[in-house]
Amino acid sequence: MESWERSRRRWQHAFFAAWLVLTSAGALMETGRVLPVVLVAGLAAWYAVWFVLRTPPLSDVPLPYVLGGGLLWLGLFAIDSSFLVVGLSVLVPYCMDAVRVGLVAVVSCAGGWLWHRFHANGTITWTEIAISALIAISAATAVGYFNAVARQSDERKRLIDQLQAAQEARAAAERRAGVAAERQRLARDIHDSLTQGFASVVMLLEAAQETLPDDRHLTQALRAARENLAESRRVVRALRPGELDECGLPKALQRSSGRLSDETGIEAHTVITGTLRPLDAQVQAELLRVAQEAVANVRRHARAERVTLTLSYMEDLIVLDVHDDGDGFEPGRAASGHGLAIMRERMEQLGGTLLVESAPGAGTTVVASLPAVALSGVR
Repeated sequence: MESWERSRRRWQHAFFAAWLVLTSAGALMETGRVLPVVLVAGLAAWYAVWFVLRTPPLSDVPLPYVLGGGLLWLGLFAIDSSFLVVGLSVLVPYCMDAVRVGLVAVVSCAGGWLWHRFHANGTITWTEIAISALIAISAATAVGYFNAVARQSDERKRLIDQLQAAQEARAAAERRAGVAAERQRLARDIHDSLTQGFASVVMLLEAAQETLPDDRHLTQALRAARENLAESRRVVRALRPGELDECGLPKALQRSSGRLSDETGIEAHTVITGTLRPLDAQVQAELLRVAQEAVANVRRHARAERVTLTLSYMEDLIVLDVHDDGDGFEPGRAASGHGLAIMRERMEQLGGTLLVESAPGAGTTVVASLPAVALSGVR
C-alpha cells in the first residue's frame, strides 16, 4: 500500500517538474531577466515545501499552496504574459485526482496563450493555432494519463486492502481452529488419562470398602477420588461440549430448552431463523456456553414462566438471544454470580458483543452477537 502511494507521489512530482520546465524555459530565454528565474525557482521550492517535505494526503491540496503558487504565477504573468501557461503547474496536484480541473486548466492556458499572441502581434497565424492545439492536446493527454495512473493506484490499493483484510480474517479463523483443536486434544488426553485413572481408583476403593472393615481413611480416600473424578469430567465437558459433538449448535440449544422445560416446568423453546451455515467450532462452543449460563441464571433467579432461545443466522452476523419473562433486574447492579462478566468475556474474545436488557419486573434478554469474520469454518 505504501509503495503505491510513493509511486503516485513520484508521478506527480515528475508531472510538475516536466510541465514547469516546458512552460517556462522558452519564456525565460526570451526575457533574459533574473526576476522571472527567481519566481520560477520560488514556485518549484513552494511546491517542494508542500508536497515533498510535508507529503499531505494525495487527495488533499492545501489552500496555502494554491494561494502562494497563484501569487508567484501572477508575478510571472505581470512580468511577461508568455508565462501564462505556467499557471497549469500550480494545478498539477489537482490533475492526479480531479481530471476535470486539469482539463479546464489546459484549455484555459491554451486559450490564454492565443490571446497573448494576438495581443502582442495584433493577429494569430495558423501556425500559432496549431502550436496552441498541440500544446492543449499534449497537456490534456498528460493529465488524462496521470489521472489514469492515479485511478489505477487507488484500485490496486483497494484490492491490496481487501486482500490484507481477507488474510487477517483467515489467520484469525485458523487461530480459533487451532485453539479448538487444542481444546479437543486436551479433553481427550484428560479423559483417557486422569478421568479413567480416577474411575479405576474409585472402583478399587469401592471394592476394598466392601471387603475391609469400615475405615475413616478409606472413606476419605473414596470421597476424594469421587470428587476428583467429577471434577475431571467437568473439565472435559468445559473443553469439549458433548452436545456439539453429537448434533451441532441448533440441536444443542433445542436440547437445553427441552431440559429446562422437563426439569422445571418452565415453558421453554428454541427458535432458529435464517439460513443455517457452518460455524467455527470455537464459535459454536462459546455461544452454547453463553446460552447455558443464561439458562442457569433463569433457573436460579428469574422465576420465569416462559423462556425463548433464538439463534438468528444473518448475512453478516450471527445472533443468539435468551429471553425470559421473569423478575428481571437492574443490569448496572447485577451481582457477579449472574456470570454476565464471563459471558461478555467469551464474546469479546471472538470480536463480538454481549448486551443485557432488563428491568425489575420486566424480564431479561441476553443478546450475544458475532460478526461475519468469526463465522467462517475455514481450516
